[in-house]
Amino acid sequence: MPRALPKYNKRRVALIGGAAALALSGAVIVNSALAGETPKSNARTPTGPGTISCPDVASRLPAVPATAQAEVDRNLALLQTQIDEANKRLVETVGQGGPNFVQNAILGPLASKRTAAIDRIAISIGRTAEKPQGLGALATCTLNAQGAVDTGEEEAGAGEEVEATPSAAAPSAAAPEEEEGNTGVGTISCPDVASQLPAVPATAQAEVDRNLALLQTQIDEANKRLVDTVGQGGPNFVQNAILGPLASKRTAAIDRIAISIGRTAEKPQGLNALAACTLDQ
Repeated sequence: MPRALPKYNKRRVALIGGAAALALSGAVIVNSALAGETPKSNARTPTGPGTISCPDVASRLPAVPATAQAEVDRNLALLQTQIDEANKRLVETVGQGGPNFVQNAILGPLASKRTAAIDRIAISIGRTAEKPQGLGALATCTLNAQGAVDTGEEEAGAGEEVEATPSAAAPSAAAPEEEEGNTGVGTISCPDVASQLPAVPATAQAEVDRNLALLQTQIDEANKRLVDTVGQGGPNFVQNAILGPLASKRTAAIDRIAISIGRTAEKPQGLNALAACTLDQ
């Protein structure tokens, strides 16, 4: 019997050693799961690009004459549509452009579109009542940001090295493109509006002349901005930051011309096709 004891002890040691190894292996697997896989699922969760907030126009209007109600309602609905479209574009362009992309490509054009709609509201009310003043101040909107990105750095420190992923708002992705933005080559060319107008009634002549002069001023300002921003932005900078806003401003002025003629004569149609301008290089 004493001779059999060593064999028994050896078997016992082997069994204990195997169980310990299995337990250690299980601990390593559990540890790896806790330290490695969890950070992958939690790292870099974006909180969103924010939303666009605009001043409420309807609450700032005086009593609306019945004759203007339909046009006012139509333009109030258009103001909301413009905000919805801008918020949609905000989501679709995450990560694009330089540091001023949102202002130049979304908020700027939105303000121009809102100015045109607000002008139409004021003009429609002013036909049969006192024209409201100061509504243009309600055109500018702001971006309500929703915060930055959760990088998950604390979880990464628990055991696994997490590969760095650039956030959606990181400017590094757009930096190489910014050098190829506004090259400063060319001038802005726009269709001539005056030559496309019908006979202008005498009662509308002053307002038509004023807006035709404004159209030229807008072109001059756009050409100046073209010079002032040489080297800025990405490949679509000129379109997004200069030509787009210019088209919106021209639309507003052209609308005012058509409305002023339409008060005492047939309102000209299709003039908005003249709003878009091009860069002649």
